[in-house]
Amino acid sequence: MGYQLVVYQFSRPKVERGDFSHFIRLYHPDKLPSGRALRQMMNSLTFMIEGFDSDPRELHSIPEVRRFYAAFRKAWPYWLFFCNLDSEELRMMTLCCLPSIAALSVDQQSKVVVEYDRQELLEFLRENLILMSAMCQRGDVLEKSVHERTRAIFTYFGLPANVSAL
Repeated sequence: MGYQLVVYQFSRPKVERGDFSHFIRLYHPDKLPSGRALRQMMNSLTFMIEGFDSDPRELHSIPEVRRFYAAFRKAWPYWLFFCNLDSEELRMMTLCCLPSIAALSVDQQSKVVVEYDRQELLEFLRENLILMSAMCQRGDVLEKSVHERTRAIFTYFGLPANVSAL
């Protein structure tokens, strides 16, 4: 049995200061286990940001949030291994890291449509899949499971599940 889902929440003040140091202290690669214990942590984290509820913009459109997640990714680039694929948070975090996105509000719809450069997304995935693979190696994840996780990530982002696309 794997780890339970861990929801890690960043407060608005921490986002505005770019402070994710507490998380890094807990999940720095030097602090992470290896083998089975690490393998069980795959797909176990989700991230939330609180304090922007009164802001009418989508989180991926708020400059402070975009800067925070871009810096967080540089400091801890293991999202594709650890992030849970059953929620929208990884998608939002990834959108924050893409250089060019456009959010379009459609009349009569509660959700905003987000457009982005597919090549930018593929480049993001390519860079981060390398780090996911390293974490998989450390966790003794079977090659078949690595391919399954990669396909699941592609599906999550609405891409063809063809791992050779990268």
